[in-house]
Amino acid sequence: MKTFEEKWTAWVDGELSPKELLDFEASLSDKAAAEAEKRDARKLRTLLKEQLGGDVLTNQEFFNHQIRERIERENATQDRPGGRWTWWNVRRLAWAGATSLAIFVLCAVLVNREDNQPKPSDYLTQIINARVDPIVSPNATTSVFATKNDKVTVLWVEGLQSLPVDYAAK
Repeated sequence: MKTFEEKWTAWVDGELSPKELLDFEASLSDKAAAEAEKRDARKLRTLLKEQLGGDVLTNQEFFNHQIRERIERENATQDRPGGRWTWWNVRRLAWAGATSLAIFVLCAVLVNREDNQPKPSDYLTQIINARVDPIVSPNATTSVFATKNDKVTVLWVEGLQSLPVDYAAK
């Protein structure tokens, strides 16, 4: 079943069979306006054919055109291995991976190069500098062992019964 537009185009071109022509003309609400539009469409077609005539290629030009297109297609497939071109071929992936690894190593070295020596906390400093009260713990002794290489400080306390009140405040 043809659509109305297909029937309209066939009617303007004069390609409808006699039965289709009668059916189509019967379906038109204003036949006079449709005939005027048909005449205008035919005039426009002839005007366009006269003014916009396409360049006619001779056999030799057409043959040369086909040869040039075929050469361009073949050159395009030779540039791409396997006939397909992808942006991420193996060589680019390898370079991208090596570059990413180099950037990572460079950033890791620069970040770890900074000397992030932690400062001893104020709490540890107070404990080391504190004296044990002989009234609260008469037999208490403290010893501090610190190593710079291992960055470890050990506070050894013996005989301490309880910490003074000012230590619990921190």
